[in-house]
Amino acid sequence: MTAPHAPAADGPTLLTARLRLRRPEDADAERAFALLNDPEVRRWNPARRAASLETARAWCRDGADWSGGGHATWHAVDRASGLFVANVSLFEIDTDHATAKVGYRVLPDARGRGIAREALRAVTEWAFAELGILRIQLEHAVPNIGSCRVAEGAGYRLEGVLRSSYALEGERYDEHLHARLATDPA
Repeated sequence: MTAPHAPAADGPTLLTARLRLRRPEDADAERAFALLNDPEVRRWNPARRAASLETARAWCRDGADWSGGGHATWHAVDRASGLFVANVSLFEIDTDHATAKVGYRVLPDARGRGIAREALRAVTEWAFAELGILRIQLEHAVPNIGSCRVAEGAGYRLEGVLRSSYALEGERYDEHLHARLATDPA
């Protein structure tokens, strides 16, 4: 096996049966604004608050900039409608240890259709094949049952519980720790 490497600054487009995954674009700002301000996203997977379309546009630009090598962020676009429907980000990419973490967010009008699972699988396989990553971790608050289903559906095994590890607005939650290894079955 070759040594792991950081993502290329001009990351490729990934295709699945229903999705085209690509780097975020300025044109995604309106739907990114809706995503970042959605109450469920704010509760379980917060990012900076999008006070305006310009704030959302800046979030898209930051996601599109892979030049630091520490993350690779994708926007999943529904191939039939052309709409941006989900965000998946590999982050804390550590090429010395061949590890990364992953997170995702799905727009409300795309939930319940397996979009997150499909996008997560595509990005996971890309990270194993193209970056030489050997382990990807996924963490979610225990009460976030939807994320648990996504993780398990994408082949991420539950490894344990991180006690009181997630804090949001004065509340503390236990988190499930899931992981996928490059050697795990697809």
